[in-house]
Amino acid sequence: MADDDLLPKPEPKEIDEKKALELRHMAYDSVLKGVPYVDEQCDNCLYYLNPDEKLSYCWHPKLRILVGATWWCQWWEKIED
Repeated sequence: MADDDLLPKPEPKEIDEKKALELRHMAYDSVLKGVPYVDEQCDNCLYYLNPDEKLSYCWHPKLRILVGATWWCQWWEKIED
């Protein structure tokens, strides 16, 4: 018998379903999209913590989650020079 046969099949837990629902509501409320809006995207937004990374933390007070570099939301804000 292989070691893989001893492991239970992974399945989402109640907490996973709860978090998924919370994040779905957050995405809807913030108009969070997985694509840029014209030339506005997360990696050129003031709130994107590490612009050189493809996945980084958004520190906008209404989000505070990991987002992709090419994502966009309604709170996009230009980085001032």
